[in-house]
Amino acid sequence: MLALAISSDSPNRLKLAEADEPSCNANEALVTVHSTSLNRGELRLLAIRPDGWIPGQDIVGTVERAAADGSGPAAGTRVAALVDQAGWAERVAVPTDRLAVIPDGVGFASAATLPVAGTTALRTLRHGGDLAGQPVLITGASGAVGRFQIQIAREQGASVTAVASARHHDDLRNLGAGQAVESIEMAEGPFSLITESVGGKSLADAIERVAPGGTIVMFGSSSGELTPIGFRLFVPGHEGARLQTFAYYTSGSAIGADIAALLDLLAAGRLETRVAMTMPWTNIGQALAALRQRSFSGKAVLTVA
Repeated sequence: MLALAISSDSPNRLKLAEADEPSCNANEALVTVHSTSLNRGELRLLAIRPDGWIPGQDIVGTVERAAADGSGPAAGTRVAALVDQAGWAERVAVPTDRLAVIPDGVGFASAATLPVAGTTALRTLRHGGDLAGQPVLITGASGAVGRFQIQIAREQGASVTAVASARHHDDLRNLGAGQAVESIEMAEGPFSLITESVGGKSLADAIERVAPGGTIVMFGSSSGELTPIGFRLFVPGHEGARLQTFAYYTSGSAIGADIAALLDLLAAGRLETRVAMTMPWTNIGQALAALRQRSFSGKAVLTVA
């Protein structure tokens, strides 16, 4: 089969090459990949992984061979899944607890945007407990995760403030943000839950806006800046607040169930995805360049020939 593998000789550190067919464990289904979407974390993996390694986490496609242990869907079923690696390939072995059936009426491209970004949004918000009536602040809100966080928090009854550049404000309000501001300093707190993906000054400002006993969930650092943190940042005024780190790959089991819940929201018209660009996987270099330059809002989806 063909796969996009890391190659230090390629300008994009990737080349389309022959790869070994996946070997499935008893609890794994063999999935023929139709599409994959890109995530910012994959940019770092491309820089540090060795030659021959196959990236790719978000996949959608069709079950070619059901799991030998009888778990999971039958052959021919359309599925979405989150894998740790090897998603940029024609076929992938997927543990059945990491995949979900795509409902009728939901296209491959929309489903492909959900696994990493959607489950990250869902699971970071869970750290806030019952969000009904609670004030929630979302930084980096125009990104794929932020857009899902706004919608899911709105679904749960939260009052959402989104932080993003002004050109995104109307869009984010349409998604359900009650307020949209350009910086945390402009936000009217305090907030019971803050999801923080920028780092540096943004995280320091988040501490100034968290309510006593509230939670800041850190799941990224797009600024690349460090944040000096000390006890005196929390007192007085933010006593009992906690900082919680989040990484999707250590966030617990049943990822497939969460993907299924997101797909159900999508099928019911209660969750909007944004496919900013769709192109063949042979155009991976163009898609990665656009991702690095942050030239689009939403997700880039690659179709596998």
